[in-house]
Amino acid sequence: MAADEPGALELFVSIGLSESKARETLRNQALSALLREAVVQAQEILGSAADKTVGTLLYNVASRLKDPKHLGFLVEYIATKKIVTDLQLNAALEYVKSHPVEPIDAADFARECGVGVIVTPEQIEEAVEASISKHKAQLLSERYRFNMGLLMGEARSKLKWADGKIIKNEVDLQVLHLLGPKTEADLEKKSKAPKARATEPDKKGKAAVVENGDACQETKSLMEQLRGEALKFHKPGENYKTEGYVVTPNTMNLLKQHLEITGGQVRTRFPPEPNGILHIGHAKAINFNFGFAKANGGICFLRYDDTNPEKEEEKYFTAIRDIVEWLGYTPYAVTHASDYFDQLYTWAVDLIRRGHAYICHQKVEEIKGHNPPPSPWRDRPVEESLLLFEDMRKGKFAEGEATLRMKLVMEDGKMDPVAYRIKYTPHHRTGDKWCIYPTYDYTHCLCDSIENITHSLCTKEFQARRSSYFWLCNALDVYCPVQWEYGRLNLLYTVVSKRKIIRLVDSGAVRDWDDPRLFTLTALRRRGFPAEAINNFCARVGVTVAQCTMEPHMLEACVREVLNEQAPRVMAVLEPLCVTIVNFPAPHKTLEIDVPNFPADETKGFHKVPFQPTIYIEQSDFREVSLWMGGRGNVLRKRRKLIFVPLGAQNGVLQKLWAPQPDASGAYFILL
Repeated sequence: MAADEPGALELFVSIGLSESKARETLRNQALSALLREAVVQAQEILGSAADKTVGTLLYNVASRLKDPKHLGFLVEYIATKKIVTDLQLNAALEYVKSHPVEPIDAADFARECGVGVIVTPEQIEEAVEASISKHKAQLLSERYRFNMGLLMGEARSKLKWADGKIIKNEVDLQVLHLLGPKTEADLEKKSKAPKARATEPDKKGKAAVVENGDACQETKSLMEQLRGEALKFHKPGENYKTEGYVVTPNTMNLLKQHLEITGGQVRTRFPPEPNGILHIGHAKAINFNFGFAKANGGICFLRYDDTNPEKEEEKYFTAIRDIVEWLGYTPYAVTHASDYFDQLYTWAVDLIRRGHAYICHQKVEEIKGHNPPPSPWRDRPVEESLLLFEDMRKGKFAEGEATLRMKLVMEDGKMDPVAYRIKYTPHHRTGDKWCIYPTYDYTHCLCDSIENITHSLCTKEFQARRSSYFWLCNALDVYCPVQWEYGRLNLLYTVVSKRKIIRLVDSGAVRDWDDPRLFTLTALRRRGFPAEAINNFCARVGVTVAQCTMEPHMLEACVREVLNEQAPRVMAVLEPLCVTIVNFPAPHKTLEIDVPNFPADETKGFHKVPFQPTIYIEQSDFREVSLWMGGRGNVLRKRRKLIFVPLGAQNGVLQKLWAPQPDASGAYFILL
């Protein structure tokens, strides 16, 4: 029903909305259409216009109801005054959300939602009076400093469907009657006892000293990433509460079986393609999938999406697992999409039998893009598609001559995505057993279903595949997990795309995947970046729906923070420049200076550094500048060479020292 039909404004005003609120509602087509339908249904039940109380509840239903199929059911209870308070309406909305499959048990609904329950003022007065009597002695002692919320909570526990405002007013009235008006002593602010400050070592904790960045402790990233959208995630077994989740008549039975298998455990997975090395963007995915599972007492699978034998190599499998473990995570199980090839093939045959898939002979070039011509084979008989699919499996077609396509339109408009294609390249695990391989669109959701994944976490570019994810699981009548999307992580001034990095490696622009110029995780490890720093960087970035593009210096700052606590200080001069201190206090002795191993925490010990008249500095820490020095009366009298030597890294200040020209050996004699 169109929201802007004549009379809609008057209709909304008639239920108690202000004219401005009614006009605002009309600008939201979905809301206004649902509200109009609710008001019309209520008027048909009442035989007259709805009053303001009913109108307010109808507006709340229209604005908060996730599944419109329950609208008529709720409108009937509101119109007949069986639901009269916001508390009852909140319970009703939660009930229909938790019971998505019709029909709804009316008796159970009435019991859970307080239908027909009316709480009288006398009942509220008695409940509050009983609570005050219970705490009377403490009330008289503490007076208005007593926690009044305790009284309200006890009254609410006895009268679940009572209005909270009425309970509060009754508590205030009876407390005033017992204690009288507030005195000056009651109005004085209570002084707070100062909190004991934790010592610096206690706050930071002891960080293990690491060598070559190989050690990794548990970091703050686990909980810090569980912000924003992650807090809205459904509980295991409550997939149907997710917006957009498709509920079928068998959904609740499948969820029940799923819970029997998992025991309500959170299950995630990290599913990389073994056709390259992981980069900094994958670190965010690893942290989120493993971290979310660990923070909720769950498990995370490492599943290789090995469905393209042309691009997969054994070295990538090994390197991926090595990096995951280097970051500090241990997979619950290491699985492969190829583990499920037999089951996936069986389901593909079943999909054809159900009329949801067909064999197509269009070329790859013909079906590229979002507006390809429709397949002339879309309506071919099921039996014919079954025979042709078997011929594909037996190798009777050349590559590209036939594909299995699913009958659906994706969210981005792409029509009938490919489920199986022909490839005669031997698979690294299954050899030449198969010459047909499933695509990502077909494999991803079904592997999640097989492993009983509860939260399928993937980056935003897969949002267009969410509809096909739900569709395929429901088309085969198998357990359907929930796909959640988040923004991917990009870094400025570098390449964070596996496809582009492969091109750089293949062209020889970089030596290999661990070239220090890249931001692959193997390259960062080779540069000495600690795993903990990468995890902390991912935590700072967080998990949001929006795409994140960060400056590399933010990652480097995380590295400095970790190394500052974990790396003991040592010194080395790579390009030495000899400097002799002329007036050294002990020219024939070697002085020993105590230098802290960790400048930020002297409790971790010191080491001795010998100090002699001859020292060596980096050539890059030295330069000469011609400068005229002014004498008395600001008269320029003499030209000398000015030497800048940055002494000490405490504050980075360049110390200015005077010296003559270097001697024949190239050494500078400095008078301190």
